[in-house]
Amino acid sequence: MKWEAKIIQYKGEKRIAVIFKKDAALIARIKEFQGARWSQSRVLWHLPDTDENRIHFKLPLLASTQPNSEGQQALEKFKQHLRSKRYSESTIGTYSEALRSFLVFYNTKPIAEITNEDIIIYNNEYILKNNLSASYQNQIVNSIKLYFATVQNRKIDIEKVHRPKRAKVLPNVLSKEEVKAILEAHSNVKHKMMLSMIYSCGLRRSELLNLKPSNIDSKRNIVLLKNAKGKKDRIAPLSPKILKMLREYYAEYKPTVWLFEGQTKGEQYSETSLQKILKTAVLKARILKPVTLHWLRHSYATHLLESGTDLRYIQELLGHNSSKTTEIYTHVSTKSIQQIKSPFDDL
Repeated sequence: MKWEAKIIQYKGEKRIAVIFKKDAALIARIKEFQGARWSQSRVLWHLPDTDENRIHFKLPLLASTQPNSEGQQALEKFKQHLRSKRYSESTIGTYSEALRSFLVFYNTKPIAEITNEDIIIYNNEYILKNNLSASYQNQIVNSIKLYFATVQNRKIDIEKVHRPKRAKVLPNVLSKEEVKAILEAHSNVKHKMMLSMIYSCGLRRSELLNLKPSNIDSKRNIVLLKNAKGKKDRIAPLSPKILKMLREYYAEYKPTVWLFEGQTKGEQYSETSLQKILKTAVLKARILKPVTLHWLRHSYATHLLESGTDLRYIQELLGHNSSKTTEIYTHVSTKSIQQIKSPFDDL
């Protein structure tokens, strides 16, 4: 595990301690949590003890935050419905824990009597009053809407709830020179191959690890991504350079079940090990940015856009449902911006 979370007493207040080895990417991530603090004396990061943070770090909820018997039955029915619709266990966990918070708030009220007005009150008196994050608020609102529409079979007018505007966060992008330095940092063929595949095909971490040898079609120069995010199949083109590297890799490692296997044959390569490979490469490349694996995917999309690839094709290559998701790369592409002459140059 990358980190350990536990409840501590800090200056007379309950806090959530998050302990991990020094890692630039994790430090950057922990700083995004509201109220995050570094304790020099205890040598650890600590956060406010809230339901949201407990859920995020997989800590048990307080006894007072457990729903009553009706609420627990409602949660079980909700989980059963999500499983019947083949939602991933991760999504089921996120939605059910968000709904749990709402049901606890109305522990003394029968679910059948909950109205739109109750949801507005919950939004104002719990979410906003406790200064919970916008993303957590949206999770709760989405789970409430889905629960009442499916399990309760009645419509709740969610539009009356004031929902937060999503923060317009630009994706992190590396230059081609930085990407090259990272990909060439490892001498190990497998390590180099895994990072190269992520960048050259714009893959998500899970998509790379779920690849099987049969997913590589060398005659058509494509990789078939089966059951990717959103349970959709898609294809990505394979460059001649990548195909050559894959043949060299295959000849040396002879994978059986998975394209990239751990030390035991037939065992899927772990996410933790893959992250360590990137971390080592970034250090060797002497890049000080808190690079994550997803940065390589962002860089792939941005570099395609800068080389003139149509946004519609990039959307298909990345597997985005909406073109709006892909359009964010137009805001980080420097192709047009670099052509603008600063008035400072004329002074």
